[in-house]
Amino acid sequence: MVRFVISVIFILIGAAQSFSQSKIERFLRPSDTLNSSRRTAVYISEAAVGGLTLLGLHQLWYADYEQSKFHTINDNNEWLQMDKMGHVFSSYQLGKVGANALNWSGADKKQQLLYGATLGFTFLTAVEVLDGFSKEWGFSWGDVLANASGTGLYIGQDLLWDEQRITLKYSFHQTKYAKLQPDKLGDGLLEELLKDYNGQTYWLSFNIHSFFNSENIPKWLNVAVGYGCDGMMFGNSGVVTNDIISKNATRQFYLSLDVDLSRIETKSHVLRSIFDVLNVIKVPFPTLEFTDENRVKLHGVYF
Repeated sequence: MVRFVISVIFILIGAAQSFSQSKIERFLRPSDTLNSSRRTAVYISEAAVGGLTLLGLHQLWYADYEQSKFHTINDNNEWLQMDKMGHVFSSYQLGKVGANALNWSGADKKQQLLYGATLGFTFLTAVEVLDGFSKEWGFSWGDVLANASGTGLYIGQDLLWDEQRITLKYSFHQTKYAKLQPDKLGDGLLEELLKDYNGQTYWLSFNIHSFFNSENIPKWLNVAVGYGCDGMMFGNSGVVTNDIISKNATRQFYLSLDVDLSRIETKSHVLRSIFDVLNVIKVPFPTLEFTDENRVKLHGVYF
């Protein structure tokens, strides 16, 4: 898998060279000074996409469930907090997109952080309000805190270091639990990517070079610490017991290497954009797994 990823990177590098003088390349190049037209386009695009997404969620998702008066819930003890990790990750990544979009328009750092990096928190909090009017769910202050944490991780690093030394990443593998509980954990790969917490891992990926500034360390090499779980088929955890499985829900912690694709040097803005998209995914590497049952396991390649 690692060889495959490296091969894809080199193929992309070669392909991107042919676009170096293209209109796409010039379009993707960030503006050195404020480009008002670009900034306006960013604001309008974000408002339109966000609004249409919320409208679509309301019509296609929430409309199928009974509505209620606005109410709150306390779901902080559910799913071993994996759902909260999803909120942190989503808020961080959406904020990164918002900040990069304003950087592309030539907006100053203050605008990037104030109006761009808060994109994830704003959008996900709006979704939380929709939850608050649904009888099936409710407005969760724990989710709001997780949203704020993701946004804070991005803004805090930018203010402290003027760069993202610690990146939030995601990886996923299919598990045996989804087939046993498809309503809760998803039916098919696309649903399982979002719902099956047993197969999800969220990573804090630390860039070694940025912390130690050593010429002997590749600028793209990271050390990643991951968090996941196993054996969960219901939000309240408990014991999974049936003819196939009988085990307690357990927390899992991981230690692995990673690649920060955003630090691979290239003059191509096309390739830089591709790297930024792919950089949300943890690159597979040999990984140590630690569980709360005091077990240690070595994975040749973990994803």
